[in-house]
Amino acid sequence: MRIVLASASIRRQELLRKLLHNFDIVVSDFDESEVEFKGDCSEYVMELAKNKALAVSNIINTDAIIIGSDTVVAYEDRMLGKPKNELEAFCMLNLLNGKVHKVYSGIAIYDSTSGELNTDYVCTKVKFSDLTEEDIKKYIATGEPMDKAGAYGIQGYAGVFVERIEGCYYNVVGLPLNKLKFMLRDMGVNL
Repeated sequence: MRIVLASASIRRQELLRKLLHNFDIVVSDFDESEVEFKGDCSEYVMELAKNKALAVSNIINTDAIIIGSDTVVAYEDRMLGKPKNELEAFCMLNLLNGKVHKVYSGIAIYDSTSGELNTDYVCTKVKFSDLTEEDIKKYIATGEPMDKAGAYGIQGYAGVFVERIEGCYYNVVGLPLNKLKFMLRDMGVNL
């Protein structure tokens, strides 16, 4: 059966290649602003992932297993998406400075043949070490934070900011592979 990743994220594409060698990429046209954040990050990322997968099912209009995913960073009661500019990136990184935050990824797998839809999520705790203002500014100058939730990528230079993690590393990168593997297997996909 055709497998489709509903994501433009290069990181997700690279991670999925660790599980599957043969899949297609179809970018979802779903407008994320249509989903209101109601205070529960796990519900929010699963809803976004579901809508991305379903939007792609309408685009391709063929039998397929479609994988949707979304990732957010949360600190206390604040959800941190991708920064709009360098000032916002600085504020996000300064907020996370020396503290523990959570990274949530939602996964939705939709079988367009049967109509079966499974959603789940993973949460990983990440502890940043104490950073100087210069550390943060140098990192922002690389341009790396600008397309990443929470303004950092653990797989890039910001990995040196991470003192420890509790949970799935690949979740922090953007696609929790262990969870995805078992979800695919439950839907009859042989890996």
